[in-house]
This record gives sequence, C-alpha cells and structure tokens, in this order.
Amino acid sequence: MVAPHPVYSPRGTPISVLNRCKALCSLGHTVDLVTYGVGETVPVEGLRYLRAPVPWVRSVGVGPSWRKIPLDAAVFAKAAWLLMTRKSSYDVLHTHEEAGVLALLPGRRRLRHVYDMGNEFSVVAGNYGFGDRHPLTRMAALAERAIVRHADAVIAHFPSIRESIRAWGDDVPVEVVPNVDLGAAPSRAEAIGFRRRWVAPGELLVLYAGTLEGYQGVDDLVDAMASLELEPYPLRLVVAGGTSPQVDAMRARAARLGLHNVVFTGTVPEGEVPAALAAADILVSPRAAGSNTPLKIFAYLRHGGPILATRIASHTQVLDEQCALLVEPGADGLALGLAKLAADPELRAALASAARKVGKRFTPEGYVASVASAYGKLAGAVRLARSGA
Repeated sequence: MVAPHPVYSPRGTPISVLNRCKALCSLGHTVDLVTYGVGETVPVEGLRYLRAPVPWVRSVGVGPSWRKIPLDAAVFAKAAWLLMTRKSSYDVLHTHEEAGVLALLPGRRRLRHVYDMGNEFSVVAGNYGFGDRHPLTRMAALAERAIVRHADAVIAHFPSIRESIRAWGDDVPVEVVPNVDLGAAPSRAEAIGFRRRWVAPGELLVLYAGTLEGYQGVDDLVDAMASLELEPYPLRLVVAGGTSPQVDAMRARAARLGLHNVVFTGTVPEGEVPAALAAADILVSPRAAGSNTPLKIFAYLRHGGPILATRIASHTQVLDEQCALLVEPGADGLALGLAKLAADPELRAALASAARKVGKRFTPEGYVASVASAYGKLAGAVRLARSGA
C-alpha cells in the first residue's frame, strides 16, 4: 500500500489509510505500507511501516504545499524500488490519491491495482483556491482519469465519486466504502470527564471536531456564535483540532469579536475524541462548500448526537432533514440553526435518535465487509486468506 501522507496523524486521510490497513489485516492480508517519514507508528498485527524519510522535514500540514514535493518524491521512489525488486512478493498494489500514478509504471502490470479515491483532484484544487480552468486543476483531472483507467478496482469514499467515474465513461468496478469511525465507544465516565473539563453546569456543549482549514467553515461558526452573544442561549462552543498557528488565529478572531463562550482545545488525542463526541449536546459541521463527505460526519452519526450541518453536497450525500438540521452555509445560517437547536430540546432528542438509526449503517463490521467486497472485485486475483497489499 502506498500512501503519500503522514500516517498516522489525527486527521482525515491518514485516519482513513490506517483504518484501511486495519480492515485488510483483519481479513488475513499482510500489508507493507509505504508512507511519509513523519507520523505516528500505530501497531497493527500484519502491518509493516516502510517509511520514506526526508531528514529536513519533520512535520507536514493539511493540503498542497511545497514541503510535500520532497516527501512525495521519497515515497514514490521507495515504492517504485519495491515494485522493481520485490514485485513477486506482492499480489496487489493499493494506492491512495496521487500515489495512483505508480499504476502507470510499465513494470507493475502483474500486480492488480486498487485505487483508494478519497477526493477528486479537481475538487481538492477548488478547496484551495484553484479554479476549474487553472492549469494545475486541469492537469490533476487528466492524471486522475488516467489512474482510474489503469485501476482494477476503485474504493470510493462516498457516492459522488462513483457517480463521477461513471460520468467519465469508465467501467472499472467501484465499491463505496465510507470512512467509518473504528474507535471504541467511550464510557459514560469519559464523556462526563470531557464535559466537566470544558463546560460549566447548565451550558449546552456545541462541538466541532476536525481540522481548521479554511474550507471547513470554522470561521463562520465562530462568527455565528458572536451573533448569538446577546441571546438567552447558554451555549459553549468547543473547537477540537487544528495546528498551533491555526488555533492562535482562531483565538484572535474570537477575541476581536469579544467572545467568552468559545474554547479552542487544539489537537485532541485520538483516544479522547469519542468521549468528546458523546459529551456534546450539538455536533456541528460548518463546511462552506464541497462534495467530499468529511470523516467527522460518520463519527457524529455513530455517537448519536444532534447534528447541525450546512446544506451542501458534502453533507447531503449522507445526511437528510430527518437526522440532521441542515442550514445554508455561512454565519447567518449556522446562527439560526444553533438558536433553533438551543431553544428546542425535543428537536435535539429527535435528531439524535434519528442519527443513531442512520449510524447503524456505518458500523466497523460493515466497513470491513465493504473492504472485502472491493477486493473481491479483483476477480480472484487476490487470495483473501493470505495476501499482500
């Protein structure tokens, strides 16, 4: 498996990569994971980390950056060397995102290729300000279509990716495998402990858990809290996630708005996230645009809290009006949603109940079964009892 990411790090794609490794190993596969030299080594039986270090790079942020060029180059060089020298040791080449270009190498054809498609490259480019006509966006789209054409199976993280592949006219087998939360359910004591740490008695805990990249809409959420400052709602917004510079910038924004009911925790250890979700009275996903469903939505559903989310494709692929309060993107829509939920405990209870029912579709067992189904689409090329990925 080749993943040009800092695996493991507590954010979207690295979480997805580790979960995929866990699922494959539980199915009896052995996995050699070629990944960045940075990241936490989480032990998994059957998984071996083959890191490609770049000595002068000790950390990497979310999204495109110049720092990723030498990191990607190191990962691709290590993976290409393995394909040339140890190809007979493997049955499958499993790639994530831009690592899919390795499938275009002339010598890899004996290996079946599973392409793990978490985003469309053009959508990612749009999230970071590149327009549809930008040369980078066009080049990325062409590369992605070539990768899909050379795949023997595609794992799509949400339905819109499958629809895009079909719209391109490609008939490659596609299995939709949502990024299900595989963490253990928290104890009641753990949830109470998180709540006591951040929220005063009588306050409603509004939780956002995730990165603080611009497209996530957290600035809109903070602005929404400012517009509710004079309303009689005992809300406490806890923002869990983000790098130190991002957290500092958000704290400065909250200070400029005179907010005293917003807390930024920074990165929360993975083991504490389920307790935070279980402790929340309202779970928020304020993303402003996009079509890729964030991993947090599946975690929110699994833990069964009332969800407030923006009415965009990222969310409506999974959420509807029955299991979430959907509002228009931006601070005004989020403020209206927060006010409505704060004032109506019966609505919160009804949404939470519906969310738990939907969450039953996204279980760890179902996730492993979907990964097995994706590998089953390789038409017998993979020995499910024992194979390498």
